[in-house]
Amino acid sequence: MRIKLINPNTTASMTEAMRVSACAVAAPGTEIVAATSRSGAASIEGHFDEAMSVIGLVDEIRDGPPADAYVIACFGDPGLLAAREITDAPVIGIAEAAMHAAAFVATGFSVVTTLERTRIIAEHLVRNYGMQHHCRRVRATELPVLELEQPGTRARDVILAECLRALEEDKAGAIVLGCAGMAGLADYLEDRLQIPVIDGVCAAVKFAEALVGMGLKTSKHGDLAYPLAKPYAGKLAAYAPAGWRGSAQRPEERFEVDAGRNV
Repeated sequence: MRIKLINPNTTASMTEAMRVSACAVAAPGTEIVAATSRSGAASIEGHFDEAMSVIGLVDEIRDGPPADAYVIACFGDPGLLAAREITDAPVIGIAEAAMHAAAFVATGFSVVTTLERTRIIAEHLVRNYGMQHHCRRVRATELPVLELEQPGTRARDVILAECLRALEEDKAGAIVLGCAGMAGLADYLEDRLQIPVIDGVCAAVKFAEALVGMGLKTSKHGDLAYPLAKPYAGKLAAYAPAGWRGSAQRPEERFEVDAGRNV
């Protein structure tokens, strides 16, 4: 099967780190196609960054060979429901995947993320995903996302220290890493904490494999049905859905655009 791992920010080195983590857990026969958004912010650290990332995310799903499943590799799960509208392949957000995985292995988990503003966004996701009874606390390290990749920083030590506080103060039974840029830290932290540490990229890949293996697709009944055909204006005119022409076609063939014609 082919799983397309989409980094909604534009930092290619972060995409590569996530690809390595994904490939390490992928089953034999699973192809991981890692893609970096061609538009948007270098890092996603707020509501505006998330909103601006959705077009690049849509481009990566709509363009190129179709995948059997897609992973949105940003802990804010930006554009998750929009992405599920435009394809019948499963689309997995790493925050949703990580929280569910943590709930399978512990009665309570804490999320360790980057900035205070992203901590608040993660709390919104906890509520949206019905995880209030499982999530003990969301903790911010005040580390900018791009600092996670910079050599010579104390990012690893800062994250470990926050995880240790989660164990002591929250009585957390598991840690969810609240940033895709933390991909690759799970083993390092788990060795030192001696509790499960969940990297959402890895969790999302395994859930994607399971859904595809079960033959499950995204429901096209109700609000996740394909977008309604209608004209779009201005800079988004090229993204107007021109209508869907039957399930036998591939998603990118059905999601046609015609900027010069009202449909």
